[in-house]
Amino acid sequence: MTTSPPRVRPSGGLPAEATSFVGRRHEVAEVRRLLSMSRVVTLTGGGGVGKTRLALRVGHEVRRAFRDGVWLVELGALPGPDLLVQAVAEALEIRDVTPASPVDLLAGHLRDKQALVILDNCEHLLDACAVLAETLLRAAGEVRILATSRQALGIAGEQAVPVAPLPVPDGDVRCASLEALVQCEAMRLFAERARAVLPGFAVTDGNGDVVAAIVRRLDGLPLAIELAAVRLRALSARQLLDRLDDRFRLLTAGSRAVLPRHQTLRALIDWSYALCSDKERLLWERVSVFAGGLDLEAAETVCSGDGIARQDVVDLVIGLVDKSVLIREDHLDGVRYRMLETLREYGRERLCAHGREAELRRRHRGYYRELAAQARAELFGPGQVAWFTRLQVEHANLRLALESCFAAADPRAGLSMAADLLYHWITSYYLGEGRSWLERGLADDAEPGEVRGRALWAAAWLAVIQADLPAAAALLRESRRIGERLGEESILGYVALFSGMIEMCGGRPGNAIGHYEEALARHRAAAEPTGQAMTLIRLSMAHSFLGRSRPAVAAAETCLNVCEEHEERWHKAYMMMALGVEMWRQGDQGRATELERQSLLFARSLGDWLGAGLAVEVLAWIAAAQGHHRRAAWLLGVVRAVWSSLGASLSGFGHLAGYHEECEARTRQALGEAAFGAAVRHGARMPYEEGLAYALREDGGGQNGAGRHGRAPAARLTRREREIAALVAQGLTNREIAASLVISQRTAEGHIEHILTKLGFTSRAQIAVWVGERARAEEPPAEE
Repeated sequence: MTTSPPRVRPSGGLPAEATSFVGRRHEVAEVRRLLSMSRVVTLTGGGGVGKTRLALRVGHEVRRAFRDGVWLVELGALPGPDLLVQAVAEALEIRDVTPASPVDLLAGHLRDKQALVILDNCEHLLDACAVLAETLLRAAGEVRILATSRQALGIAGEQAVPVAPLPVPDGDVRCASLEALVQCEAMRLFAERARAVLPGFAVTDGNGDVVAAIVRRLDGLPLAIELAAVRLRALSARQLLDRLDDRFRLLTAGSRAVLPRHQTLRALIDWSYALCSDKERLLWERVSVFAGGLDLEAAETVCSGDGIARQDVVDLVIGLVDKSVLIREDHLDGVRYRMLETLREYGRERLCAHGREAELRRRHRGYYRELAAQARAELFGPGQVAWFTRLQVEHANLRLALESCFAAADPRAGLSMAADLLYHWITSYYLGEGRSWLERGLADDAEPGEVRGRALWAAAWLAVIQADLPAAAALLRESRRIGERLGEESILGYVALFSGMIEMCGGRPGNAIGHYEEALARHRAAAEPTGQAMTLIRLSMAHSFLGRSRPAVAAAETCLNVCEEHEERWHKAYMMMALGVEMWRQGDQGRATELERQSLLFARSLGDWLGAGLAVEVLAWIAAAQGHHRRAAWLLGVVRAVWSSLGASLSGFGHLAGYHEECEARTRQALGEAAFGAAVRHGARMPYEEGLAYALREDGGGQNGAGRHGRAPAARLTRREREIAALVAQGLTNREIAASLVISQRTAEGHIEHILTKLGFTSRAQIAVWVGERARAEEPPAEE
């Protein structure tokens, strides 16, 4: 016989919410929607991310939809599957005095019930929970199950909802208003929990940056944030931040009412660690040596061996993704995996305890040294753009590997790697950083061999781009001595090339041509296509500067042939820019414009600010030559902002300064001082991407002005980006957008950054306005 407490309209077995529920508006709505469509929904995510609180919040909000109640079954304390059915029966307040089997009893009790059963913390009983859930769903047609687990149950009809950490403020909180900071969900949670122990606490202008740093350091993990806020009983926010390096020891003193594994951050992660297989634990520990994520190839190369076969890595990665230890992210170059910093630190601590950190660090730096060397070897060819993209994605690991080389007293390896990454430094945001690595390696390793000779001319090129010509000349002198002693044609070719660039910057084009001709001969002798292309670009520009059109065009065409032979695009884009200058000089403005447009399109696709700035510069000269003076002034403003960002005007192309000055003078005279100044200021204030779109005439503008807003058209957004823009306009947060589209929050953030860049915007509010304007523009006219 089975009995249950009599109820007319039971409220179910949900505990009262002891603390306020912060944020998760979209997640709650999404789970409610899925429960209306599916009979089993599982909230997945790492420990401390807030799965249980979200499930309870949903349960409270849907109680009226379930005639026979919403019931919470807490499984975390169960040591094994044998007591699972009994625990569910107890939670549902079923009192049994019959000999029936527990499963039959439970199924019989629920057969005619309209109820929601919340199975909380299923991960360590995954198979048993899956079998029980399927049994109950078959027996009771109006029962629904909401589960929380590190991974999905894996049963038919299940809808899995990943629960991510709370959004945190971005890195530059100085630009954020106090109002914006306090609206951030992680900040709100910290403030509310802090007030529970310190009633007067508030996020203010004085402490906002500190609190933002705290929640960022804690990865937006609700449990970690709550444990941290408790420490304000004894510490100031600044003291708390300063001590977060030892977060596992510091973040204790959780509520005694919760499970022991939720009372400290370490115990929580210990629990996740215990759920992993032995090999999964090994992989967790080894992955902790990476920074900023990794791909499968890196995991297979660095983490295999000594207990993990290479062919097993993919399955172990899948296991850690399923258990929410690794987070899967989609990138342009493929799938990558990321680990929350809290979990990374835990894994690193385990790795150190097992005495394996030094070995894994060695493997890590070895892998990225080989990656850098391979990138250098394959850079001048069809895989060039893919390599540029990959190196940018791997920047955090490259930086870590370089630091590891120097820390391991292997400066020559670090110097060689820094030189191998030369094009990474130039085509990304890291030119100054690249020069610093090279200078560090040159200071630490004085061996006058091939590595030092190559690193010297590489550092010299970066110095030329930064307009530090005396330093560049000194570096080249030493590089030449090494090249001559070793008889290295490649080193001597680059020394001649960059010596010619210094001569051009000094206004001595005749001397420069002599250096370039020497460089070209040496690079051909060394079968060095990269050096040939670079030299031909500069040789063409020098002849053009002296008014020698025929040799200028001949050098340009030879360079384009070399690039096309190797399917190379970066040097080709610079050659088109240089050839465009010559076409402009000859008065062929149509061909000059097309060459600069093609060069600019490639530079923009790569994120090459130097290449983009040069192309926009020439487009300004062309506009002035055609009499489109307002457009020329706007473009001069755009390029002024680019040169300001790079820290040097016409970086590495200083001999073109006279053309710039001539354009400015002609445009100022045509417009008048006031109008010229206003137009230049307008162009300088345009966001970078908007300025490039204007230069490319992608905004629908005419010759003398931008389109309606000077922005790129909607067609430049992909379908997914338009979808995300619409969700931004609805007021959804990044986390809510990610949940709505079933993508990672990092992927959603990446899409939004691309949207802002493409549209030339700086805020989400501008996206919302743009979406509204676009919707109104597409509305059909009202009928008469």
